[in-house]
Order: sequence, then structure tokens, then C-alpha cells
Amino acid sequence: MIWGSAPAPTGTVRIEDGFIRSRGLGAELIPPMSLVLDDLGLYYDPTRHSRLEQLILAHKHLTPAQEHRVERLREALIDHGISKYNLEGTQSPLPEGHKVLVVGQVEDDASIQLGAQGIKTNLDLLKQARLEFPDSQILYKPHPDVEAGLRSGAIQADDYADMCVPHDAMDQLLGRIDHLVTMTSLSGFEALLRGVPVTTYGAPFYAGWGLTHDMGPVPARRERGVLLQSLLYATLIAYPRYFDPISNLPCSAETVVMRLADGMPIKSGPFIRSLAKLQGLLASPTPFWR
Repeated sequence: MIWGSAPAPTGTVRIEDGFIRSRGLGAELIPPMSLVLDDLGLYYDPTRHSRLEQLILAHKHLTPAQEHRVERLREALIDHGISKYNLEGTQSPLPEGHKVLVVGQVEDDASIQLGAQGIKTNLDLLKQARLEFPDSQILYKPHPDVEAGLRSGAIQADDYADMCVPHDAMDQLLGRIDHLVTMTSLSGFEALLRGVPVTTYGAPFYAGWGLTHDMGPVPARRERGVLLQSLLYATLIAYPRYFDPISNLPCSAETVVMRLADGMPIKSGPFIRSLAKLQGLLASPTPFWR
């Protein structure tokens, strides 16, 4: 098994964070409550097949029981305000009128390097949103890892955005906007889940199925006409594996949502922090013993 999209021999299973991850940032070493394991590719790499794409097509026609389950899960995510990181935030007064949220990303993230063409920076995305929606109120939200100073992608947004909302919780924003614009951010998936129209300028895993307004090229192998329930079922139930930090056992997506809704804190211990620091030293191009 290997993390991410680095070159690897045949038979390798790739690992990444799941879509309902934790309460806190991965860059701050908060351990995940879900992971995805993919023996074909990875969901954020549109240059090749992924197991998620196969699962979306395999669940194009859900059974009544599956439809009921995914709808109950969707309602729970909305009712409890669950997102990927579940960060607390303020609720800023928003301007009147048609509101378009532009979502910033980590610019050296693999999903942009592999899944975005043409527009690959936060500033270019913001400029394009201003051109596409000249009469709308443009809101800009930087990625939380970027806002925390942990990753690259910081920009001066004032020239193109009517308002910046760095500290507003994503789940609250999605209930107060009319449209979302992104390159490849998972926020687009969370917007679809809540019924918000989405424009993509890259090829995230949820683009190309007929659910988004796709401004960038998407793989021809993806079939239009997939229902939102099928996308949700494959992405949230069939693809990830979930871990319950209370029982220390595998669990369902519903259990993780319940834990997060109960406000359970998830902390990184000293062992995890020390291991991550050692990993960073070993990965450094300059040997740490010099």
C-alpha cells in the first residue's frame, strides 16, 4: 500500500483520506476517521480509471433499500452540518443578491496537478468567476490549510472578490449561497449534496456525470445521466472505509456521522506528531543528519 499518487509497482493499493474525515485538519496531524483504498488509481486522478468511477457506474441503479439509506445519510450530513474537516467558524453577514462562492485550494495539491487544465491557481479561478458572473456577489473562501499557513495558495483576493469569508464554516456557507465555483475541491461535492449548483474548471471525481457545469475537460469514460443518489452512495458508502475511535473497530458512515454530530474531539497524540516529524525529515531532500 502507498499513500497518494506516486509511481508504484503493479498491484499497489493506493490510500487517501476519505470524504468524511475528522474534526480538524490533516495538516495539523488530526487522525482520519475514514480512508479510501483504491487498487486502480485514485479518485482525484482523472488521467486513469479509479475504483470510485467503477462504483459510481455499478450503483447507477440503486435498490429501494440503498436509496433509503443514502437519503437518510444525506439528511444527517445536512442536519448536523457535517463536512470533511468539520471546522468551527463564524457566520458573517453576507451581501444581498445572487451569491457565488469561489473555493480556494492548495495550489500544489495533487488534485490540481492531475485534474486541472488551464486554470490551476486560486487567483486565476477568482478572475474567471468574476468574468463568468459579472453581476453576482463573489465570495472567496481560502482553503483552511492555506489560511492556517500550512500549505501554498495564498492570494490577495480583494480586487476580484466582493467579500472574503476565511473563517466561515463551509457547511453554513453552503446553505447561504446560490452557486459554487471550484477547480477540483471536495467542496463542490458537498455543495451538490446540499442542492447547490456547481461549476468546475477541473475534472474532480463528481464532474462529468451530468450533475455539474463542467468548464474543463472531463474523461469521456464517465457517463452522463448518473443520479445524485448514485454518486453519493458510491462516494460515501461503497468506496471509503470508516474507523470508530470509540470502539477502535471498523464502522459504517452513519456511525462516524453520529460521532461527529455528538461533538467528539479527535486529537493527535505525541506519538503521531513525532512520527510525522520523522517522516518529514526522512522525506527532505537535505539529509537531516547534516
